[in-house]
Amino acid sequence: MDLYTFWPVATVLDAAYSLVTGLSTALQPLLGVSSSAVTIVLITLLVRTILIPVGLSQARAAQMRARLAPQLAELQRRHGKDREQLQRATMKLYADEKASPFAGCLPLLLQIPVVGAIYALFILPTVNGHANSLLSDTLFGVPLGSSLTHLINNGALAWPAFVVFAVLIALIATVAQLSRRLLPVPVAAPGAARAISSTPSAAAARPGMPDLSGLTRLLGYLPFMTAVIAAFVPLAAGLYLLVTVSWSLGERLILRRIVGSGGDARTVSVPS
Repeated sequence: MDLYTFWPVATVLDAAYSLVTGLSTALQPLLGVSSSAVTIVLITLLVRTILIPVGLSQARAAQMRARLAPQLAELQRRHGKDREQLQRATMKLYADEKASPFAGCLPLLLQIPVVGAIYALFILPTVNGHANSLLSDTLFGVPLGSSLTHLINNGALAWPAFVVFAVLIALIATVAQLSRRLLPVPVAAPGAARAISSTPSAAAARPGMPDLSGLTRLLGYLPFMTAVIAAFVPLAAGLYLLVTVSWSLGERLILRRIVGSGGDARTVSVPS
């Protein structure tokens, strides 16, 4: 069964199609053939504006994770060899602090349907039974429904398309690098728990303490996955990704000042 023809999905896609085409038509006298691309940008900004309260929740979650980092590391030291006991102690710590280990995931989860809808609108020849006119829309002469990998596989990658995709992917990678430099993973203040060191080398030297330095380095490069994804999705979806990661960087920088970085972790009791 084709998921896109399942009536709830088809109905949602049809509504999204009407929104995109309606706004694009309204902007066409001013923007010409670029109206659909600008529409994607405006929809992205609208979605992120709606998610501002969720972004605030995500910033608070980051602060909470920084504050609990020493206690979580201590639990790893105590129960590293007993995974079941470690899980129970970890969940008890979160419960005592009235926190959730999944806090902060909501912005990503809420955006998945939006990205999925944009992806579908620029790959399907028909939407809910009628022809998809969005496939003929372009940005700098490159169809919004084309992807870099598709053009390469079909031997249709001309210079204009190469430049557009190269600039798009480079911009996403630049934002990812800025995020790594300006928004590093917070660590607890040295005075918060003297028995716990935040340096990977010290953690590796402690008996029973797992060396997480490799995992930490890997997580630091996860933002660059967005740039990789942009090479596989339609140009319209890549444009959405560029706008949303740029918004995320600016939003997190602002909210970090409002909420605080959480670097001054306070001492809380660690469950045994």
